[in-house]
Amino acid sequence: MPTYTYEALTAAGKAQKGSIQAANSEEATARIKSQGLFLSSPLREMKVKKKSGAPGAQAAPARGGGARTAKKKGFGDIQINIGGVSTKDLTTLTRQFSTLQDAGLPILRSLQVLEAQQKPGLLKDILTEVAEDVSAGSTLSDAMSRHPKAFDKLYCKMIAAGEVAGVLEMILKRLADFLEKAARLKRKIVGAMIYPAVVISVAAIIVFGIMIFIVPKFIEIFDQFDTELPWLTLFLINTSKWIGGPILVWVGAEGNEGQIVPGLVWLLLLPIVAWMLIKLIRKSEGGKFFIDAVVLKAPIFGKLVEKATIAKFTRTLGTLIHAGVPILDSLNITRETTGNAVYQRALLRVHDSVRQGDSFAEPLRQTKVCDSIVTNMIDVGEETGELDKMLEKIAENYDDEVDTMVASLVSLLEPIMVVILGVIVGGIVVALFLPMVALIQTVGQ
Repeated sequence: MPTYTYEALTAAGKAQKGSIQAANSEEATARIKSQGLFLSSPLREMKVKKKSGAPGAQAAPARGGGARTAKKKGFGDIQINIGGVSTKDLTTLTRQFSTLQDAGLPILRSLQVLEAQQKPGLLKDILTEVAEDVSAGSTLSDAMSRHPKAFDKLYCKMIAAGEVAGVLEMILKRLADFLEKAARLKRKIVGAMIYPAVVISVAAIIVFGIMIFIVPKFIEIFDQFDTELPWLTLFLINTSKWIGGPILVWVGAEGNEGQIVPGLVWLLLLPIVAWMLIKLIRKSEGGKFFIDAVVLKAPIFGKLVEKATIAKFTRTLGTLIHAGVPILDSLNITRETTGNAVYQRALLRVHDSVRQGDSFAEPLRQTKVCDSIVTNMIDVGEETGELDKMLEKIAENYDDEVDTMVASLVSLLEPIMVVILGVIVGGIVVALFLPMVALIQTVGQ
């Protein structure tokens, strides 16, 4: 039977070390808790280590599952995994894991069941390695932390808190709820942008087609008549030549003519160049802060990003605090996962103030990144000792506001796009027919 060493705290808060023999890590944990001890570590992560060289050092199989043996992979079994695990797959996995834990299955057996039902791919390989690590004596949170492509820091910290508190099934359920709400919010925002993006793309193709194929036909007509063209027509002709014609033409040594790509190619490359430039600027901390600050100041879209960010960081922080993660660790994790440099700097200031013994609400109020209703609700949560519930209420309220703003934005974009397209197409028609009217008058005279 394997022997495990442990570090724990007594009911009086005194540190205690020892060793215990058990069939597996789950049984060892249960026996330690039955003695009135609480497993602990500097980060409140459960540490149960198997003594090296101890008799029976090979981990025993969990109930209901056989010992896992390493499988040799042949050349045909080699898989190339690119990217990470999708949020949808991770949410489904977490929900199933919660159900299995609630049914009373051991952790190792649950991992084996989840791994067996996965299709070949990155997630299946990760679950296989996690199950092997747990079988070898690692805690679930430690095993998951070795695979950041699937389990981020927030996920691992909440799993660790659930292990320490003995409420892993509840933590998994809250994690699944958290992932589903975050994914639902993202889907709504992305879905709202699909319609405008499609309309703008089709309109751009039509306009480019007119500029490349239709306008040059009119240019040939205008060249046949010696008449002065209106400024609008000249602008349209120059734009058409820039889009459809070469930027520069030269003659080679052997008389072969060459040309630089037309302006249309530059227009198509412009978004890519802009995206790469933004990525380059965001490499530095100051550049990232500048870009995020500009986005938050943008009309209409800035408010949408602000409300979505507040909903995300309040839900993350509330979930971590409810799971039992210390407030300082919760603030650090939330700051790293918020995704906006402006709010990261604000949460860093809050973290430093809380570490010095100050309240949460006041330093957040001083940063001026949240509405007064947010700071007031946080202040009430601190006074009543229900900060996690208040943060969750804030997240729910802002989720509703984001939904309303997305619906309003879609309704507002439709008439705006109609007006813009009408001005563009109408301007092209007017620019083309103004000279035709002048030519008809000249011919009539």
